[in-house]
Amino acid sequence: MNIEEQVELLMQGTEYGDEELKKAMTNELRQRLLEAQKDSRPLRVYCGFDPTSTDLHLGHTIPMRKLRQFQDLGHDVTFLIGSYTALVGDPSDKNKARPILTEEQVAHNAQTYAEQAFRVLDREKTKVRYNGEWLSKLSLLDLIRLGQNFTVQQFLVRDNFARRFEAGEPIFLQETFYSLMQGYDAVAMQTDVQIGGTEQLFNIIVAGRKLQEALGQKPLVGITMGILPGTDGVQRMSKSTGNIVPINTGAEDMYGKLMSIPDFAMGKYMRLVTRWSPHEIEALEKEIESGKLHPRDAKMKLAFEITSIFYSVSDAQKAQAAFVKTFQQKEVPDEMPEYRLQSGQSVLDVILAARLAASKSEARRLFDQRGVRLDGETIERGDVAFPHPGVLQVGKRKFLKVK
Repeated sequence: MNIEEQVELLMQGTEYGDEELKKAMTNELRQRLLEAQKDSRPLRVYCGFDPTSTDLHLGHTIPMRKLRQFQDLGHDVTFLIGSYTALVGDPSDKNKARPILTEEQVAHNAQTYAEQAFRVLDREKTKVRYNGEWLSKLSLLDLIRLGQNFTVQQFLVRDNFARRFEAGEPIFLQETFYSLMQGYDAVAMQTDVQIGGTEQLFNIIVAGRKLQEALGQKPLVGITMGILPGTDGVQRMSKSTGNIVPINTGAEDMYGKLMSIPDFAMGKYMRLVTRWSPHEIEALEKEIESGKLHPRDAKMKLAFEITSIFYSVSDAQKAQAAFVKTFQQKEVPDEMPEYRLQSGQSVLDVILAARLAASKSEARRLFDQRGVRLDGETIERGDVAFPHPGVLQVGKRKFLKVK
């Protein structure tokens, strides 16, 4: 790729909430790439991850995909685990303070995070570091001197702090330390480029760049990624809303969930999750718009591409075949869990016992939506005795062989 093609790829999927800021970061990235080419020096690129949980979904992997793009272009990539920042808790996208984790919890989560990251990143080319390496050495005086570069007003105008301040909800002092700590990460690694989500804009563009300048370094280029919507296509992918695509539940589950996203959300997924170039995406969207490519077929391409990233081409092919057989040809899968019917059990009893629904209310909604079938025949009520052994289908993707 020439420099302009690299800039186009690396800025794909970025959001800043301000067009002028985006232009500035684009120009700075172009300049850094030109300098790196001239000096034959790869850029130092990093993204920090606070291991606050162990179950990753597609939304967590968006910055990892951007790291991989830099990696494939020959730059030095560091996967930074926030072993110290996780102890404080990032307030950036929260309306209340995060719970503070213990060092043991952070260490356990960090191991899982790193292993899952290598589903996207090249293990051989990735440096894994922990920010406790330098943050643990800062004294109270060091922290005070870092804080001299910021005003309280700068923190209070941030959306999440401003909302909490207006509502009279507490803003804890240690939450302001988080930005200083993350900014110091950039200083410690002499960072050229930092990647993060749009909620990290203040930490990256303000804190990181400001501290680097104050300590005699050239300010980094901030690459802030757009937010991936969940399977509903609207709300941010989140475990709490149940609209996630987990990366560890199997190829068939991932493929099926991706096929359930609405057509209007495909563009976001193409730009944020796939390995496709801007030109490939543009060509695909033109085919859909012209009617040359049916949206369903485009979505199958998308689901195949993403599934093959996290599993393999072979697994993606099997997942696609299973999807076509089950949903397009209206056939049941060859393999499914089995359940032995107990005397007197109702249909609802079986659904709950086999964990095909999380609660009675969820099961009742499925009946109301005519989403429960036995051997292809719709069952309208859950309180009736289970009619006979057969294949029970609950929703679109859950099958149970009842004996």
